[in-house]
Amino acid sequence: MPVKYRSTKTYGHEVGLSCAFRQHRADSHCRFLHGYALSIRLEFEAQALDARNWVVDFGSLKSFKQELVDTFDHKTLVAADDPSLAVFKQMERVGICELVVVEKTGCEAFAELIFECAEIWLKDAGYAPRVRVREVEVREHGANSAIFSKGAA
Repeated sequence: MPVKYRSTKTYGHEVGLSCAFRQHRADSHCRFLHGYALSIRLEFEAQALDARNWVVDFGSLKSFKQELVDTFDHKTLVAADDPSLAVFKQMERVGICELVVVEKTGCEAFAELIFECAEIWLKDAGYAPRVRVREVEVREHGANSAIFSKGAA
């Protein structure tokens, strides 16, 4: 059965999900610690609306937004296999940063991480299986973004 309804929720650059990270495998300047105020756009889809005629009640996303804040806002994200992870852990111990260790870094990886968190949130909030995440876009700035999607259901 084809999807009939889609809705999107965006947490723009102005929300302040400012984080620092690096691509330790990069040969370019991306190997250095750098940061962005990320913008995150989630797209939800459903074949049917709820009793209020909504795909998702945007007001119910407060707990999901808090997960984004806890993961990204003024955090330093470092890949678990970063060869300098011990240095970052020392920086956290002395109060220089709040460290979040993730499997991998970068917009593509962050989009996938957020997608997975959104799927869990939909289930916990009682929206799944009626609603699914279609895609997540993470934008560093106006010119750079990455989208993660699992494709058609």
